[in-house]
Amino acid sequence: MTIDQYQYDVIVVGGGPAGATAAAILAENGRQVVVLEKEHFPRYHVGESLVPYCHFPLKRIGMIEKMKASSFTKKLSVQFAGRSGKISQPFYFHDHLKHDASSTWQVVRSEFDQMMLENAAEKGAVVHFGMRAREIVYADGSVAGIRAKDDDGEMHEFRAPLTIDASGRNSFLMTRNGWRIDDEQLKKISIWTYYKGAMRDPGLDEGATTVAYLPDQGWFWYIPQPNDVVSVGVVADKDYLYDETRDPETIFNREVEKNLWIKEHVAPGERCSEFYVTGDYSYRSRYCAMDGAVLTGDAFAFLDPVFSTGLLLAMVGGEMAADAVEEALVKGDYSASQFTQYSDQLRDGLESMRKLVYVFYDQNFNFGALFKKYPHLVAEVTDCLIGKLDKDYTDLFEKIAEFADVPMPLAHGRPLVEAGSDVSVAES
Repeated sequence: MTIDQYQYDVIVVGGGPAGATAAAILAENGRQVVVLEKEHFPRYHVGESLVPYCHFPLKRIGMIEKMKASSFTKKLSVQFAGRSGKISQPFYFHDHLKHDASSTWQVVRSEFDQMMLENAAEKGAVVHFGMRAREIVYADGSVAGIRAKDDDGEMHEFRAPLTIDASGRNSFLMTRNGWRIDDEQLKKISIWTYYKGAMRDPGLDEGATTVAYLPDQGWFWYIPQPNDVVSVGVVADKDYLYDETRDPETIFNREVEKNLWIKEHVAPGERCSEFYVTGDYSYRSRYCAMDGAVLTGDAFAFLDPVFSTGLLLAMVGGEMAADAVEEALVKGDYSASQFTQYSDQLRDGLESMRKLVYVFYDQNFNFGALFKKYPHLVAEVTDCLIGKLDKDYTDLFEKIAEFADVPMPLAHGRPLVEAGSDVSVAES
């Protein structure tokens, strides 16, 4: 069988927000970039809420004006609902952040992801839809390219000195190398659907993300979207949700009854989609890079979505990966060790958010008690929650440790600097 071959500077596997961000930056730098996306856009994806610091990678790749011209729901705040239905004072981003970033969006991912990838193409990236990465091409122990199959079953070989794996939760490199490590304390599952005509809060709170508490470490998300649609999902331990049945509709409806705010808000609406289920939320790859390749976005790590950080981590990760790849291309050094700084910065940001997630699920922890003793920490927690990842939160988590168990940083996620030690290398 003849395999068509193509040569580029960078191959990006996956055209979601991480891949599209990386491709846009590198293409704008003048690099020859190809994006291999297995799906055809638009395609459905969950994870619709942006936090304020998403503004900065969006601005860098020229997306802000496009976002402002979109029909996406404006998100100005976050609020929390107790099981009794009592709502917290909404947290308005503009009270803390005096910047355009204080107004963000609830997006429809099928539209947002397409906008992002079209933006990368406008900057010069070559995008192939329906192109599924199948094999890694190695040369001298280093990733030298990707073989991919198109919709007609034809194989194509794409060669480049560097590959960015932004292939999402199915992670092309992580899966093939057996690098996935689950976060055992955060093995939750989620069941979600969409309602049309469900209740929205008035005024500034119309587009707010609401986190509604359930017993036994569970919670709902409630995310208003365009066209009078709301995304509603429940997240909790597998044993808790599946204790009586595995039918998603039965479980979802049962949990709705346990939070008065959610019950009242979905009551006037009509469900307008199927139920979706996903599990094992939190994981991280054993390595973030190998010679010739780097992992980013969900292909590297995923964190429980309670604080809506998925899109932030994808875009920031894509941006950081692109900058590291650009530096490696300038040096002509494509070894895994070139991604040490990338690893350190990305893992630091992930650890800050991971610690807050652990604290959220600690039933004995109360932010009110923390802030009563240390009022100055309100600003620190807020910075973390709105996505300011490039900040030292050592003092914050030392103080939180007086009230709750704060997890130790995960040791894994560094580059694989001893080439071939954990992979079977096939020369080609």
